[in-house]
Amino acid sequence: MSYQQPPRRPGSGQGRPPQGRGGPGYGPEPGYGRPGPGGRKPAYHNTRMLPLPGQDEQRDSGQPPRRPMPPDDFRRPPAGDGYPPPPRRPVRRPRWGRRILIGFLVLLLLIAGSLVWMDFSLNRVTAIEDYPGRPAEAAGTNWLIVGSDSREGLTAEQKAELTTGDAAGKRTDTIMVAHIPDNDTPPTLLSLPRDSNVEIPGHGISKINAAFSLGGAPLLVKTVEGATGLRIEHYAEISFGGFADIVDAIGGVEMDIPEEMHDTVTGVTIPAGHQTLNGVQALGFVRMRHSSSTPRSDLDRVANQRKFIGALAGKIATGGTLLNPFKLFPVIGGVTDALTVDDGDHLWNLSSLGFAMHGISDGSTVTTTVPVTDGSATKWDPNKKELLFNALRDDTPIPREALYQ
Repeated sequence: MSYQQPPRRPGSGQGRPPQGRGGPGYGPEPGYGRPGPGGRKPAYHNTRMLPLPGQDEQRDSGQPPRRPMPPDDFRRPPAGDGYPPPPRRPVRRPRWGRRILIGFLVLLLLIAGSLVWMDFSLNRVTAIEDYPGRPAEAAGTNWLIVGSDSREGLTAEQKAELTTGDAAGKRTDTIMVAHIPDNDTPPTLLSLPRDSNVEIPGHGISKINAAFSLGGAPLLVKTVEGATGLRIEHYAEISFGGFADIVDAIGGVEMDIPEEMHDTVTGVTIPAGHQTLNGVQALGFVRMRHSSSTPRSDLDRVANQRKFIGALAGKIATGGTLLNPFKLFPVIGGVTDALTVDDGDHLWNLSSLGFAMHGISDGSTVTTTVPVTDGSATKWDPNKKELLFNALRDDTPIPREALYQ
C-alpha cells in the first residue's frame, strides 16, 4: 500500500507558497508580497521606526542626528527636547562618627600589637625556681629589683662616659624588694644594703651581693628569700647602660639636689639645685657613696636610689607620657631593652610595679631600709627586722620602730 499525503489545512502555512496573480511566492493582494501598481515594493521592504521628538527639526536644520543614548545610561534620559531634566543624585554626607570609630579601632589594634611585640622583646632569665624549704605564699606580691654593675656590651667610650671603670664580672650595686599589697595597705620599697652579711645557700655567710656573682639571679633570689622569709614572685634586673637609656628615653628626670655632690672615686660631680638629670648624671647620682653629701656611705646611697626611682616612676606615669604615643612607645621600648625579667613576667606585671612605685614621690608608698645595728650596714637588727618582715607577709602597716631611713 502506498503512502498518501494528507490534505493540507487551509491557512496552515504548510506546503508550497500560495499561488496568486503575481506568480509563485506572492500573495493575491498588492502590497502583501507582490509589487503594486507602478512596481512599488512591498510595504515590509520599506519599514522604519517613527521619528523621535525633535528628530524632524534636526533633519530640517541640517544638524546631525542626536547620538543614541548608551544602554548603560538608561536611567538618565537627555535633558531638553521634550524630556524632563534628570533627577539630581542626593549628596551623601560623610559619616564622621563611623570614620572616627574605625580609626579608633585601628589605633587600638596597633597599640595592642605593639605591646604584644614589646612583651616578647623583653630579656628573660630563669630567676625564680622552686626548691625544698622555700617560703610559703603570703599576702601581697613581692618583686626583687636588682641593679647590676655589669659592663657587658659597653664600649670603651661608653664606659668612660658612664664612669663605670673596667671591673670584670657581675655584681649588684642595688638590691631592693618591692611589696605590692592585696589590700589598702601602702606599697613598700625596701632596700637591702649590699654589704649585709647573710647566709648564701651552699656558700656560707657572706655579703649579700656576692650571691649574684656566685650564682646569678637564681642564687640571689634564694638568698633573699632565705634572709627575709618573703616569697619572691617577680624579678627585674637592670644594668648600668640600661638605666641610663631609660632616663634618656623619657627626657631626663627632675631632681632637687640639696647640696653639691662630688664622688672622690668616680669623679662625678652633680651641682646643687633643682635640675633635670640625664642618663649619665642619674647613674652617677644613684651610685654615689664616696662624697661629703653621703656621709653614711651605702645607707645614704640606697636612700638616694629610692628617691630617684620614685621620681622616675612619677615621670613615666604622667599624662604627658602615657597619653602621648610618641613618648610612651620609646619609653616602653627603652624599658624592654634595658630590663631582664623572670620567665614568668610580662609587660603588664611591670606596669603594676611602676604604678606602685609612683607613690614614692607623694609619700603614698613607704620607703625604708632593713634595720641595721650600725653604720657599716653589715648586720641586721634581729628584733626590728622580724617586725618588718612579718608586716610585709601579713599585709599590715609596718610598725614605726621597724622603719629605718
